Amino acid sequence: MNKAGERMDSCFKRTWAEIDLDAIEENYRKIRAQLKPGTKICCVVKADAYGHGAERLSQEYEALGADWFAVSNLEEALQIRRAGATRPILILGYTPPCKAAELAYNGIAQAVIGPEFGEELSREAVKAGVTVHTHLQVDTGMSRVGFFYQDPLRDAGAIDEMEHACRLPGLEAEGIFTHFAAADEGEGGRGYTRRQFRALTEAISRLEKRGLHFKLRHCANSAAIFDFPETQLDMVRPGIILYGLMPSGSMIHRISLSPALSLKSTVALVKTIPEGTCVSYGRLFRARRATEVATVPIGYADGYLRRLSGHACMLVRGKRAPIIGRVCMDQLMLDVTEIPGVRAGDTVTVIGRDGNESVSADELAGLADTISYEIICGVAKRVPRLYIKDGRDAGLLDYLNRA
Repeated sequence: MNKAGERMDSCFKRTWAEIDLDAIEENYRKIRAQLKPGTKICCVVKADAYGHGAERLSQEYEALGADWFAVSNLEEALQIRRAGATRPILILGYTPPCKAAELAYNGIAQAVIGPEFGEELSREAVKAGVTVHTHLQVDTGMSRVGFFYQDPLRDAGAIDEMEHACRLPGLEAEGIFTHFAAADEGEGGRGYTRRQFRALTEAISRLEKRGLHFKLRHCANSAAIFDFPETQLDMVRPGIILYGLMPSGSMIHRISLSPALSLKSTVALVKTIPEGTCVSYGRLFRARRATEVATVPIGYADGYLRRLSGHACMLVRGKRAPIIGRVCMDQLMLDVTEIPGVRAGDTVTVIGRDGNESVSADELAGLADTISYEIICGVAKRVPRLYIKDGRDAGLLDYLNRA
């Protein structure tokens, strides 16, 4: 047994995630190899680095040469800054304008998500006597946040708004960007993505004619890096691909990535129930034969979706064991009748590989009618993360027992 396995045997042996740092490095280098010379990488570490632990992952990416980090909010930005991140950080979402001084003091850039937001952020920056670095967000087709500029003819007035936001006191507009809505839809999203890209480049051109020049122009997300290389511009923003998962199965160009996260649990109890016995809430499962049942201490409070009840499998002793009955808050049950010798203490692979069998986040997402992003981001904070490098224990993140 390797050192990582010893750590879980001796300390937890309930439910835990294993984060393969070698896979993280491999994925990063494969992404870097796809980029045009001089293109910067902004590693997206929002949502706790997609469930992998933002503090440790930001350290890993910085050591690998990441140029920027992107997060969703100020709390996430401060988290990785306190953990030692020295690279510039961009907040992609909303920050209360009253936090202007905190943004400036911590070297955090803020997306300007609309005209009113820009005005408020400027007032607060001037009041605090600071300068906040900003990236102008252009809504070219997501209809979420940003200056609405989806049709250059119809929305021409937005150029005036963007120019005004760039010239506001207390703000320094160093970047401009957009977010693609359909880059991961393969051929079906090609036309829409190109239309978004044209709208962004048109906005940049018009602003440049007014004397505004941006150090960083960026729009390529995980899907666009591969399927729309012409959109790489000055910087790209890889997210899900950093962690070894593709944005969708519809992409035109795919490369082999290594999923970094495995989710493990343990057999807590094994019992044989007679024919006709009901299992779990709602009595949805009734045994049609004498059934060997293994109880596993993982449930929806750990991030394992209740929608997977009666649909998904887990791996025990290298074989698939179906979930029977409803997933509970803290436990679920597996049918291990066809797996000889299962006993309490056996490792259960929830996501990952055991021998020749594997269960992927994509498989679970398909069964739950969702996306792999939700599966990995949903791994709860009560699940400790064990980092592994070269097959050995490389650190533990235990949210519930931090000093």
